[in-house]
Amino acid sequence: MTMKDTKHDGPPRTPPRQSATFTQDVNAEIRRAAATGIYDIRGGGAKRKVPHFDDLLFLGASISRYPLEGYRERCGTDVTLGTRHAKNPIKLDIPVTIAGMSFGALSGAAKEALGRGASAAGTSTTTGDGGMTQEERGHSSKLVYQYLPSRYGMNPDDLRKADAIEVVVGQGAKPGGGGMLLGQKISDRVAQMRNLPQGIDQRSACRHPDWTGPDDLEIKILELREITGWKVPIYIKVGGARPYFDTTLAIKAGADVVVLDGMQGGTAATQDVFIEHVGQPILACIRESVRALQDMNMHREVQLIVSGGIRSGADVAKCMALGADAVAIGTAALIALGDNDPRWEEEYQKLGTTAGAYDDWHEGRDPAGITTQDPELAARFDPIEGGRRLNNFLKVMTLEAQTIARACGKNHLHNLEPEDLCAITMEAAAMAKVPLAGTDWWPGKPGTGF
Repeated sequence: MTMKDTKHDGPPRTPPRQSATFTQDVNAEIRRAAATGIYDIRGGGAKRKVPHFDDLLFLGASISRYPLEGYRERCGTDVTLGTRHAKNPIKLDIPVTIAGMSFGALSGAAKEALGRGASAAGTSTTTGDGGMTQEERGHSSKLVYQYLPSRYGMNPDDLRKADAIEVVVGQGAKPGGGGMLLGQKISDRVAQMRNLPQGIDQRSACRHPDWTGPDDLEIKILELREITGWKVPIYIKVGGARPYFDTTLAIKAGADVVVLDGMQGGTAATQDVFIEHVGQPILACIRESVRALQDMNMHREVQLIVSGGIRSGADVAKCMALGADAVAIGTAALIALGDNDPRWEEEYQKLGTTAGAYDDWHEGRDPAGITTQDPELAARFDPIEGGRRLNNFLKVMTLEAQTIARACGKNHLHNLEPEDLCAITMEAAAMAKVPLAGTDWWPGKPGTGF
């Protein structure tokens, strides 16, 4: 007998109602945890809805602002990173860079494609944890070498081959935590590069082993400058935790560039509870980091790169308007390569997921051949085609950002400013410190008393 067949005598019952606290997703996770005794591990960034760039709008030009003609008047996109101390700062054609993603998390062919696409677009790519691969260095005109707490794959020779060094203190998806690379992705080559046993789960350290604070960081930066002859810029990457203080300390330690990563930024693998409940949205971090740069008279002398959920030229332009010098993309770059593509939907279904939601990158079974070390799966991915697609995406992002800048009357993306923006939610107005649409006020605006 079904519920529909059951007759109930008496007054009508209250219709069934799902709890807003104990949702179906929450209940499913409780059941999974109870059945397995293991916390959930996944890749990607925060999936919860948080205030983001879609909550900001550009005002554009009218009588009070004069727009630029799209086909006749130039709008610059170039940016130079590392002008503070480096003998050879990095000069990029566009302010969109590729964030650090490791060989191990990605296949060698995927790393090659990132290098190919970034080079064709006139920008840089970044190694990630686990060291520098020949594929990536050979196809990257500008390569940033990440120096991480794990020190996996690190050696001075590769440091000297890099065009910049990025000291990773934190990551937006897991500020205060380390990453994971599970045994199924520790192939012979990955194990050799990282000096690890093959097939054994690896967990990266959450802090650097040879320094414990900002004074030690200054010493570490000087050590890296001596190794590289003061030639290349030194970046400091921090997660979106306390952006004002972290930016201030990074500048004091001698950084040429600060990289600021919000909680929407992806990771190869970590605990879901970390991704969803630690850190801040990138929208809440940018203005605080810029305020630190301005308070130290270092804005534009020390460059700011922001990342975490950047998807389009509109997002790029909004970051520029809030004070950033450049952005970095990771998840969007992987999607451009072909990650989570509906063409592999049948195989995603076999893995218990669907295109657009696949985040079990740590399992190494990616049908697209991008987040895997399985030779058969990796062979599906063509690095030349992937590089072409990434180059196209970077070009479109740049053109979109230029379109917006011209509409605001700006002849360079770096001339965009907070005055060009308004917010359509109270939260975004407070975080970005731009007026709520139709007003000249935002929560916490100085002089307003509230």
